[in-house]
Amino acid sequence: MTGDFYDYARIYVQAGDGGDGAATFRREKYVPRGGPDGGDGGRGGHVYLVADPGLNTLLPFRERTRFIAERGGNGGRSRKHGRNGRDLYIRVPVGTVARTVIDGETYSVDLDAPGLRLLAARGGRGGLGNVHFATSSYQVPRIAELGEPGERREIELELKLLADVGLVGFPNAGKSTLLSVISAARPKIAPYPFTTLQPNLGVVEVGEYSFVAADIPGLIEGAHRGVGLGFSFLRHIERTRLLIHIIDAAGVDGRDPVNDFHAINEELRLYQPELAQRPQVVALNKADLPEAQANLARLRAAIPLPDQDVFVISAVTREGVDALLQRVAERLKAMPAPHRAPRDETLTWPVPEVDERLYTIERTEDGWRVRGRKIERLISMTNFAQPDAIMRIQRVLEASGIGAALQEAGIKNGDVVYIEKAAFDWEDGEITYRMPGVT
Repeated sequence: MTGDFYDYARIYVQAGDGGDGAATFRREKYVPRGGPDGGDGGRGGHVYLVADPGLNTLLPFRERTRFIAERGGNGGRSRKHGRNGRDLYIRVPVGTVARTVIDGETYSVDLDAPGLRLLAARGGRGGLGNVHFATSSYQVPRIAELGEPGERREIELELKLLADVGLVGFPNAGKSTLLSVISAARPKIAPYPFTTLQPNLGVVEVGEYSFVAADIPGLIEGAHRGVGLGFSFLRHIERTRLLIHIIDAAGVDGRDPVNDFHAINEELRLYQPELAQRPQVVALNKADLPEAQANLARLRAAIPLPDQDVFVISAVTREGVDALLQRVAERLKAMPAPHRAPRDETLTWPVPEVDERLYTIERTEDGWRVRGRKIERLISMTNFAQPDAIMRIQRVLEASGIGAALQEAGIKNGDVVYIEKAAFDWEDGEITYRMPGVT
């Protein structure tokens, strides 16, 4: 983006890993049969995106693009629970749309109200201490879980301005001049195209009523394909409730104003069909010039809107501007007001719920690949340095039906089973952990 306005960014967020559980035993002098007392690890810190009304640009993400939350603390003796990692809050402007890819599908969340939060990445669960693995037949468990890895996400951030009214039209039609006249905004104004290189916002007051107007730059023929400043700014029209379509009625740049009207509407339709149906009020600008007066009758005949929505104005002299604003205010009052009140609410990625017990088995060139959320989480949280770890995995494979499913699929002795990042040798229905680097 140009200047200090920055409406697109890509960031990487990493939630905190869970802390490790402890595999410890009571060693008190007068307790002859001390049992397991290892505590659980703490949860890793979550990562949240928070809609902050004090921000109006994604500029902070030009320099910083990686965000990592704190890891959970490890469990300790005497069933001491590890400390939870601190959650990380990333502030973004209200109106930011966040997108990420999960399991090959793209999901988006719209942070369109102050205070909305998105749980962008979940912290890993703390590993269980060995107190959880003691049974009547297994009284000395020498096993505890590692912390679960926190979620990692690549996230696209796209800012769509929250304006009631969008000023659209060809470059040099007078959008910036009109915005400077009707509000306190002071956009750059000059008699050549593409003066405006970033959207400008202004608050417009009409009596006791007020609304926010945005000067949307960059619309020319082909804008929906990115020509000119293109869809870098078309996205900002999407949230507006009404459009003021400004036409250079004098055609000072040599264009035909009737063609201009139809061309801009066609660009809106090609970008997003619903935008072509967005309510419009047309401002035939530069009425102070004789060339504009000569074109007015032809323009009125060509514009398929009622007379009360077509205004002859001069942004320079303010001729017709007050009547235009009165009509815009009337139209806005009759429309449903957008819900922008603060919302103390936490959103999540709209991922469909899946039974974590489900799994798939796939034959690969070098063995068998087992996939499934629950079994993969178990492997990621297993400390293979502990002697009892493989025994636990073996029990889970049998209880879950994965072992039987592998045999039904045709696994043979000597085949390798891959689960998450671990590899196991298969022999007569039992597995042996294959150390990394061992073939």
